[in-house]
Amino acid sequence: MTTPITKFDAIIIGAGQAGPSLASRLTAAGQTVAFVERHLFGGTCVNTGCTPTKAMVASAYAAHTARRAAEYGVTLSGPVTIDIKAVIARRETIVAKSRTGVEASLRNNNRCTVFTETATFDSPTTVRVGEHLLEARQIFINVGCRAIIPDLPGLHDVPYLTNTSLLALDILPKHLIIVGGSYIGIEFGQMYRRFGSEVTIIEKGPRLVQHEDEDVSAAVQQILEAEGIHIRTHSECIHLAPHPEGVRVGTTCTTAAPDLIGSHVLLAVGRTPNTADLGLDRAAIATDKHGYITVDDQLRTTAPNVYAMGDCNGQGAFTHTAYNDFEIIAANLLDNDSRRVTDRITCHAMYMDPPLARIGLTESQVRATGKPALIATRQMSRVNRAVEKGESLGFMKVLVDAETSHILGASLLGVGCDEAIHCLLDIMYAKAPYTTIQRAVHIHPTVSELIPTLLADLKPLT
Repeated sequence: MTTPITKFDAIIIGAGQAGPSLASRLTAAGQTVAFVERHLFGGTCVNTGCTPTKAMVASAYAAHTARRAAEYGVTLSGPVTIDIKAVIARRETIVAKSRTGVEASLRNNNRCTVFTETATFDSPTTVRVGEHLLEARQIFINVGCRAIIPDLPGLHDVPYLTNTSLLALDILPKHLIIVGGSYIGIEFGQMYRRFGSEVTIIEKGPRLVQHEDEDVSAAVQQILEAEGIHIRTHSECIHLAPHPEGVRVGTTCTTAAPDLIGSHVLLAVGRTPNTADLGLDRAAIATDKHGYITVDDQLRTTAPNVYAMGDCNGQGAFTHTAYNDFEIIAANLLDNDSRRVTDRITCHAMYMDPPLARIGLTESQVRATGKPALIATRQMSRVNRAVEKGESLGFMKVLVDAETSHILGASLLGVGCDEAIHCLLDIMYAKAPYTTIQRAVHIHPTVSELIPTLLADLKPLT
């Protein structure tokens, strides 16, 4: 028996950051939308990413500050302890508010029909959702990514955690071993160390956050080690085995470095797109070798009128890039405004404490261009606001084109730097010379006020 087809103007698959916003724009323009989400509304950010982790980072920060109370002349009676169940309850209250808000916005939209099953393509214009066959002239994919499970020797003989399953853990690990020394591993590592767990971060490469400059990596490691986090780099041969206390983790096959014994192991080695079960081949939608959907500069796939947004297109791995994908698609389809992926400038932050924020090119990337450039650095210990707050770790670094005076990039590691860096980012988008901000008068006392001073110290990059 042939399944009857239900027609819509658009189908959106996945309720991450881009999908719900696009549904709102399309329905406001008078279109009918079929919205498909098979699990949790809000995507990675709301459910297992930014919202829950940053809520827990805030709890960890509060604990860390309380332990340092005496430095501020504050006396606390007794040791600082963590009620992990209370931490989780606070987190889940915040998550639930965001998740239910997203779902309610879709279900209360009378031009939007919500389906809560898995979607697979039947053709470039039809999608099967459970017993339903949906058809639309435009289809938008927003299915996100999940944690990579690396093929490590012995991995499947031991229990292990990902960023998702770790959030379901309602106890404090005695010793959390983290495989992967980048954003997810570092944020979880510092968080659980501040909660009271012993933490070891294992990284295959020679340094942490390898896509950042070496001086940034070194500063990050120094901050983490000062808090008692153990770090092993050059771990070229990671292998695991069961142990009565949890898991035995080896980090090398050629030297005598002792194995680690952990109560829990977290895998934090990257993300993989949720595209394998979409039936993309039936719609002639191409992917790269890693499963990311191939898109052009306006996020069109290889199938006519099918678009891919968010992490699954490989054009960005952040909430802000996913939301910008929505903005690009909406601008082109609804506003007659030709916006492109290549319009945006690289920008991201790592929410360790203090946060690391970067925009544009790194110093090593600037050097690789061979073009004349200027550089300036300033230690956060020379930023009054940071000193006053008792949080003066880290440094700021900015790079400028010596010929055009345009900012090429910046790395800011320090208190408030995740906000302060937007001063530089906005100047880059304005295509204005660095002197525009150098001559600006900022409010005292702030972290941002030292950015003009930083720029006044520019010297040739040698």
